[in-house]
Formats: sequence, C-alpha cells, structure tokens
Amino acid sequence: MSTATESVVVTEQTCLICDYENDPQTMVCAACFAPMDLAIQAVRQEAAPQIISVFGDSNVGKTVYLGMLLDILSKHPANLTAVARGVYSIDLQESLVTHLSRRQFPPKTPSEPDQWDWVYYQVGENDKKDRHCDLVMPDLAGEALAAEMAEPRTFQVIISLLGVSAGIMVLIDAPQARCGSAHQDFFALKLLSYLDDIVGGKRGEKIKKPVAIVLSKADECEEAFDDPNRFAETNLNRLWNFSKMRLENYRFFATGIIGAMGHLVDEDGNQVAVPLHVEPRNVLEPFHWVFSRLG
Repeated sequence: MSTATESVVVTEQTCLICDYENDPQTMVCAACFAPMDLAIQAVRQEAAPQIISVFGDSNVGKTVYLGMLLDILSKHPANLTAVARGVYSIDLQESLVTHLSRRQFPPKTPSEPDQWDWVYYQVGENDKKDRHCDLVMPDLAGEALAAEMAEPRTFQVIISLLGVSAGIMVLIDAPQARCGSAHQDFFALKLLSYLDDIVGGKRGEKIKKPVAIVLSKADECEEAFDDPNRFAETNLNRLWNFSKMRLENYRFFATGIIGAMGHLVDEDGNQVAVPLHVEPRNVLEPFHWVFSRLG
C-alpha cells in the first residue's frame, strides 16, 4: 500500500501511466495522452499512487458505474474516506449526477484518449490509520479497448494501464449475458487473456492482481444479485473457467444503479432509454474488495 512516506519515482514531466519523459508545460502525455497533472499531483502528495482501472465493452455502463462510485465515496461510506485531488477529478461525478437528475444518461465516452476523464483520489479506512492509498482511475472507452484487442498497440495507454494497474474491475452486461449472447463472455475472455499476455508469469503462475468481475445492470436480472458466482458459471462459462485457471485473486459481483427504466422516441424516431429512478445497489462492494487487497 502506498503511503505518504514513500519516495516518488516520477517527476512532473514523467508520465504516471507510461513513464514517457515529456517536455515541461506539456498538458497531456505525448505518448499515451494521459493528463500530466496526474504526475504533478503524485509529486505534490509525495506518494506513488496505485491505479485501479475499470474495463468493459461499450455500453456496459462504465461511466455510470464509475461516476456513481465516486459520488458514493465522496460521502465517506462504510468506514472509507475519499478526497479528490485536482478539480478535474470531480468532473465525471458531477456529469453523472447532473444527467441523472434530468433523467438522462451521460454521453458516451469518446474513443480518443485525450478526451477521457481521469480521477485522482486519496482513499483510506477510518479504523486503519496505516491503510490508505492514492488512487488513479480512468474512464476509458469500450470502443478503444475493443480496437486495442483487435489490433494490439493501437492505444499505448491501454497497454500501459493493464501493466501498471494494481487492481482491475471488469464490467459485464448481465442482462445481455442472460439472454444467451456470447459476446460479453468472449469480450471479457479476450480482455483477461490480453492481461495475461502483458503481466502473466511463467507457465503455471497465475495473475496476482486482484480482479473484480462485476455484473453490471443487474437490476434488470435479479438472479445475478442472488448468486453472482452461479450466474457467471451458467452464463459466462468461458470466462468462469479462465478465471479459475489463470487468476489467483478474483471475485464475481453484481451491481445495479438504475432502479427503473423508461423509453422515449426522439425527434428522429430513435428509441432513447430514460433513467426514471436511481437506486444504487452493491456499487461500493467491488471497489472496496479490490482496495482491501492492494499490496
């Protein structure tokens, strides 16, 4: 666990994500487009932050989940304290809350890395004074992740994130998996296989990073809440088997945020989903599990 007494291994010009040495006054890394303010904050805090990354396919609800997680953390729940470092760290949270209050979903995350939202938080546990860390969490686009897996090294930032992340959360669309579509199963399988290629050890050595596999939109299929493990074994069997074979520290979770959904037809005749009621369930649990297992 990173502490305030650890020496910082980066300078204000060293990208926190890919270690590229940038010119002074550079706003985003020239190699991976991560904001250089992350490195500046790390130097100011005199701590090398640990990174938790949230991955998943397009439309699985990453932005909604991450924004709601940050909003809950900012209210200091379940014995946790969290403080945003940098004004930009509040943008994603504010955008989600504002859109949901208007019964709208936030816009899709752009595929271009220089337009992603990044957050930098200091998180600790009240009853464990020595247990705290600085966390960096990006909101990356599912389309970019799919493009990277289809053609490796398309997005250097994704390769770097997989390598430097201390913990990972993988979001999977639970209703889509329940309906018999194999897409979510294959997408998550490809992602974890890619992670295995980047950070996996020798034959027989499992990935040691804590990996929370999160069944999102579970408010649309209650059986995911009833038994996430059973749901995954039944509906995501390929991922289930890979996890047992290659992950040393993993757990399945189910989460939901929108308690009631409606649909409208816009002026172009397209059906638009409308969040009618916000009812967060098990949003904090996957994060807290990963956080408690950071080294």
